Amino acid sequence: MNEPSATAAADREADATLDITPDVCPLTFVKTKLLIERMEPGQTAEVRLNDGEPLKNVPRAVEEHGHAILALEPESEGSTVWRLVLRKT
Repeated sequence: MNEPSATAAADREADATLDITPDVCPLTFVKTKLLIERMEPGQTAEVRLNDGEPLKNVPRAVEEHGHAILALEPESEGSTVWRLVLRKT
């Protein structure tokens, strides 16, 4: 059986969602890490985060903890809010 591509996985509905746009670093990754800890391996999460430090630090920390980034894109053209889709490994 073939595993779905990262794009297909990123386009399907996430198993969990988190909005960290009201938060600042380091709380942004702390909340993301707590979400990941509650997930089962293979599940996906969509995290809404702001441009700047959260956009720089959260995806990097997710990868450093061994999880996969499936998508990272602005919510709309010119938006300062980004959509991060990750898969727990």
